[in-house]
Amino acid sequence: MTITTTGETTGFADLQLRPELLTALAGLGYEEPTPIQREAIPHLLAGRDLLGQAATGTGKTAAFALPILHRTPRPADEPDPGALVLVPTRELAVQVADAFHRYGREMGVRVLPVYGGAPIGRQIQVLKRGVDVVVATPGRALDLIDRDVLRLARLRTVVLDEADEMLDMGFAEDIEAILAQTPPQRQTVLFSATVPPRIDGIARRHLREPVRIEIARPEREVGRPPLVRQRAYVVDRAHKPAALGRLLDVEAPTAAIVFCRTRDQVDELTEMLNGRGYRAEALHGGMSQDQRDRVMGRLRAGTAELLIATDVAARGIDVEHLTHVVNYHVPSDPDSYVHRIGRVGRAGREGVAFTLAEPREHRMLKSIERATGHKITIEKIPTVADLRARRLELTRAALRESLLTDDLEPYRVVVETLSDEFDVMEVAMAAVKLAQEAGGAAGDEEEIPEVAHRPPREGRDGGPRRERRAAGPPPEGMTRLFLGVGRRAGVRPQDLVGAIAGESSLRGRDIGAIEIADRFSLVEVPEHAADEVIDALRRTTIKGRKTIVRRERQNPGQRRPR
Repeated sequence: MTITTTGETTGFADLQLRPELLTALAGLGYEEPTPIQREAIPHLLAGRDLLGQAATGTGKTAAFALPILHRTPRPADEPDPGALVLVPTRELAVQVADAFHRYGREMGVRVLPVYGGAPIGRQIQVLKRGVDVVVATPGRALDLIDRDVLRLARLRTVVLDEADEMLDMGFAEDIEAILAQTPPQRQTVLFSATVPPRIDGIARRHLREPVRIEIARPEREVGRPPLVRQRAYVVDRAHKPAALGRLLDVEAPTAAIVFCRTRDQVDELTEMLNGRGYRAEALHGGMSQDQRDRVMGRLRAGTAELLIATDVAARGIDVEHLTHVVNYHVPSDPDSYVHRIGRVGRAGREGVAFTLAEPREHRMLKSIERATGHKITIEKIPTVADLRARRLELTRAALRESLLTDDLEPYRVVVETLSDEFDVMEVAMAAVKLAQEAGGAAGDEEEIPEVAHRPPREGRDGGPRRERRAAGPPPEGMTRLFLGVGRRAGVRPQDLVGAIAGESSLRGRDIGAIEIADRFSLVEVPEHAADEVIDALRRTTIKGRKTIVRRERQNPGQRRPR
């Protein structure tokens, strides 16, 4: 059964939710359900299994949280949880648990987020006291199940949230192991921004006659721009920092996320943008959870306007007033692109997503266009004249607001004194000039050279040509890493994929061939990310142990695993 949204308006009261939930929603200022909530909640209240496809930021959390809370017995009559929500990252675990608390505040529902990187002892203590809902990352959930403190025998509902992200991070086997220990009569709910074949496979194995809901893209009205304006700029690598600064100056975002591939790039761009006068904050895997929480607090409070982040660090993050998403590089796959730009253009507000593409990355843009069905317009980097005009426009707008709202009487004496010697228009022009210079004049800017780009050459099937994988050296653009752990340490391919995807900016599909011998493993990764992956894996453990990680040494005597 497949459902697409109809657009009909329905209030939360029409969904027959219990009064405590309606009170909480009214207190939070929620007036009517989003499309995914309107379509999913009735089926979930009826106990149906459900596969929902909707982008990040469409209200998926409330779509499954409200039915779970509605069906939770009050007062609590059992210590073991009635619902388990699996999420890919600890940031999302905290965010989802917080939503349960806010929606269920009138009910006193007991909710516990559990994830790696936090003391497991406290989580065990809370579980022993009793909880109603557990929101967990798969690895920590499995650990607690193995310790017999997270008991699943009484589960009524299991939710897989951001399921495609969990698979990309290598959690497929953990998810299967967890679901195998849940009651067969449970309700199973799966939400995902995309539904590749692997997601369909999980749905076929674990969902019983599910309702399938797909949030249809709203049709574009004549003369009305799409909610997310997507464009790209082709620029040489050496000029990308200057191009980013120029574009942000012209766009003047209220709040933006700039996605980078590596931690070093995050730190470098954060320093550069702060030097340009922005309030920029860095977010990457090298930061502690407390540091991340402080950064997000400043962004949500409006004391920071730019978040410079890696994909891994930004997973699960939701900022209500976000206006721009910037891809400092072309994302490595269409799904990643969809996840990123889905953070803007919400609640009827227009958002902007722009990408800085090096000439060799133009083909990747075409792949994203084909996969998403959306045109990405290639535009020219604004010139110094464009920047000067934009700054003048911002100054004009600021002056107009001041004329309408500020008390300017204390400054009259300055204008009157100067008007005895100069024309009032000249006085005003000088004031505008000083305001421009105070805000950073464009006089010291240099033109960013245009890059001529060629359309990608295509194969006979109409798609971009792909390199053949050779048996010897890694494919072009890839490099092979040596890890000092292998089969004897119990290492499996999914362990290596999960470690790399969880600690670096790469996703599971970016990783190439994996070969595992008794005492070592070889993994192919993109050349541009090799140093980042080496640094990330040296900081973490694989199967509970630190390991040697380096580029493979090509020497004739080294035996290759079969």
